[in-house]
Amino acid sequence: MVGAIIQQLTRNMSADEVKAAGLETYFVDHTAGVYPQFASGTPWTAATIAVKGDVITDLTEDMGAEQKARTTYDNILRLSDDPDVNNVIRFLREREVVHFQRFGEALRLATERMNQKNVYAVNPAFDRTKR
Repeated sequence: MVGAIIQQLTRNMSADEVKAAGLETYFVDHTAGVYPQFASGTPWTAATIAVKGDVITDLTEDMGAEQKARTTYDNILRLSDDPDVNNVIRFLREREVVHFQRFGEALRLATERMNQKNVYAVNPAFDRTKR
């Protein structure tokens, strides 16, 4: 969705507008294409996704990621004066809030069940004994 917004906002830009926005180096490398990178200019990589395989650790990380995304959307809303952009960003922000709440519920349930037996679902294909 963010990529679509960027494409709509930049599809008719002139070279003078690129220069006025200070986007010359980005434009040289990517034209107006959406290149996955952080606002700092650092390219996004899968290395930024932290997964440990531990339900508590991973759910806590997921909650943090949702909060970071929400904060990013808050910051965009502070800077943007375009109602069409703001409506989409508000929708995306609301989605992050709901995701945070669902991960929180999952974390609570996982924590409550930590000392119970048979907490995790099991794939029966792995548990069959060979006959």
